[in-house]
Amino acid sequence: MTKRSKILRAPLEPTALKSAKAAARPLFPIVAIGASAGGLDPIVAFLANVAPDSGIAYVIIQHLDPSHKTMMQELLQRATSLPVAEASHLLEVKPDCVYVIPPNADLGIADGRLLLSEPTEPRGRHLPINRFFTALAAERGELAVGVVFSGMGSDGTRGLQAIKEGNGLTLAQQPDMAKFDPMPLSAIGAEVVDLVELPEKMPEKIVAYLARSNFLHLPGHEAGGKNTLQEVIHLLNEHTGSSFTDYKINTVLRRIERRMSLHQIATMEEYIPYLRANPAEIDLLFKELLIGVTSFFRDQKVWEYLKVVALPQLLAAHPDGRAFKAWIPACSTGEEAYSLAMVFNEVVAEVNPPAKYSLQIFATDLSGDAIDRARQGRFPAGIDGEVPAERINRFFVVEKNGYHVKKEIRNMIIFAQQNIISDPPFTKLDILCCRNLLIYLNAKLQQRLIPLFHYALNRDGLLLLGSADTPGHFSDLFSPLTTSTRLYRRLDNMARQRLPTYFPTKLSAASPPHTQ
Repeated sequence: MTKRSKILRAPLEPTALKSAKAAARPLFPIVAIGASAGGLDPIVAFLANVAPDSGIAYVIIQHLDPSHKTMMQELLQRATSLPVAEASHLLEVKPDCVYVIPPNADLGIADGRLLLSEPTEPRGRHLPINRFFTALAAERGELAVGVVFSGMGSDGTRGLQAIKEGNGLTLAQQPDMAKFDPMPLSAIGAEVVDLVELPEKMPEKIVAYLARSNFLHLPGHEAGGKNTLQEVIHLLNEHTGSSFTDYKINTVLRRIERRMSLHQIATMEEYIPYLRANPAEIDLLFKELLIGVTSFFRDQKVWEYLKVVALPQLLAAHPDGRAFKAWIPACSTGEEAYSLAMVFNEVVAEVNPPAKYSLQIFATDLSGDAIDRARQGRFPAGIDGEVPAERINRFFVVEKNGYHVKKEIRNMIIFAQQNIISDPPFTKLDILCCRNLLIYLNAKLQQRLIPLFHYALNRDGLLLLGSADTPGHFSDLFSPLTTSTRLYRRLDNMARQRLPTYFPTKLSAASPPHTQ
């Protein structure tokens, strides 16, 4: 056994990581580059145009043959004056350096140090780009940059989604200039790419974005900032029919600033005429504001409790059978809705009751594009890291570049476009799952929605909130089921039975189930 293989097999003990932490130091941006077949040329072109003193670190995640010695470090060193090193376990990442993943390895990052481990998936399902991009998003947030170059498959798409959700910057190689275009096409098709560019032009664009944004803290809000922000919100409302006045102002500002930085626009006074002249930019800003954190089986403890405790209890409370109803507002691209459908099917199969049980899920979102994608039920191969192989085999059909949710699961869900702030709610629900919306809304609107959720649910109905959400001071409406999850049971408070007067009273209309 080689020395490196021993390191790869050694688990990262908390004490080891604690001792490895350096003293507090300023964070700097990290650019992660993912590539596979045909990826060497664009990586070389990229590095050849990197400035020697940008203050940025670069990590290369290249699919490598585990059975052959790699010359990647030597080849890349010829292209750049920056020092190029092979990544090793607990190696501290420093600015103006390049790090290359070794063969047959997974790479992570925490507290400014690279974490090396052996892959746990077979070669065909090993997706190191997604793994590192996701870790980088958690580590650096706004200072994370993800780049996808040539390659087969879809590795990198889910990772870019994580970076974009964390307000980082995402780029992809122009597909027609890639030797193999599936990887960049997958990322672009998933709408997780900010810039599509030639590799040699990317370093300049990245530096300009980071410099202009000053890491997303732009000037121009102190003087007249409120009026210009209201004008941007008015343009959004006029063009899309959706109001963002109840969103947290810092969230709105951060997303606006991000779009401004991509266009090298310094102030909102300059951005407003740009929006007026470019309606497509208003559409892109609209999508930017609707980005929500979503994935299959997010917060595993929640799904485990639902499967083992909450859902079996729900079935047991109705021994003669029942057609249950659930609502998932702000469902984004559908992962949460499909997760609930899969878990419900598993519970019914395990309990194997004599009575008949079914679940109809209403999944809604403000974004029509997100609803269209959710309705299709097609996801890239990167969901392997979120969905266990057993569930993949049971609930998905394997396709060329990913997976398609089986028809029996898709038919459990009605996807529809809806504005939860102004449109009528669904009612007579047994489950209401709102886990990626409240954190973006101001406190006033949050306190309006919690009574709405109480009204929408049946007696003893289940409410699932996000990890940072609570019912606030409405403790008379919901009782927590556990201390470790945001799962609540509806309390039968007679004083709260009526729908709040500031919400419509007519039920939402949803389109019929879309089958394929």
